[in-house]
Amino acid sequence: MGKSQFSHAPAESTRGPGHAQLLVSETFLSRQGEGRLTGTESFFIRTSGCNLRCWFCDTPYASWDPSGDRQSIESLVDAARQSGAEHVVLTGGEPLLPAAATELSHALMEAGFHLTIETAGTIDKPIPCDLLSLSPKLADSTPDPQQHPRWSRLHEQRRMPLDTMRKLIDAAIAFQLKFVVGDAAQFDEVQDVSRGLEVDNDDVYIMPQGVTNAQMDAAERWLRPLAESAGYQYCDRMQIRWFGNRRGT
Repeated sequence: MGKSQFSHAPAESTRGPGHAQLLVSETFLSRQGEGRLTGTESFFIRTSGCNLRCWFCDTPYASWDPSGDRQSIESLVDAARQSGAEHVVLTGGEPLLPAAATELSHALMEAGFHLTIETAGTIDKPIPCDLLSLSPKLADSTPDPQQHPRWSRLHEQRRMPLDTMRKLIDAAIAFQLKFVVGDAAQFDEVQDVSRGLEVDNDDVYIMPQGVTNAQMDAAERWLRPLAESAGYQYCDRMQIRWFGNRRGT
């Protein structure tokens, strides 16, 4: 896709191998709170900038109001080494958006890290990783068209390119499909997308929409039975259980 379509964050400079820069919202050492590797100590690199605008986004500082500091690939790999973690999670925002994302991913894997990439799956880019964590955005994620007319239109146009998602899955060493579900009415769409992508039920993880323990507890009562009856994996958002809804976790 052309650069103009995703001009929501300043472009990275490209000053040769290892010296390209990305706009990074934050880096931190924590535990993976979602999906197959829940509980795994990981170093997180959160890029800033996104081509979608989910109304419930819990990292608006990397999407609605992208901010951060420019960091070189070399400095990010060094920071990952200094963290002591063996696992790195590249997340966002949308981590496939930056021009230097492919170079960063190669550098991290060449340095010996297990790399997870957390993406909405809207950008087809040759990007290596050990685990592709794909989170398609359901129809309910679209922002209000009255409050955000431009982003409502763009978000709806971009959020569900099944062909692009299938290409990313086919190129991945391993993958998981994660859905954030806010009400039972969305579950039909979850099943439609999963069938459209032709994935096994064991690779589908269902998570509650919510940013407090009380919200997740309430959702689990109706969402877990739905997920398990379909043969999917129910997945809590453990980072909220462990640390609360705050940055750097």
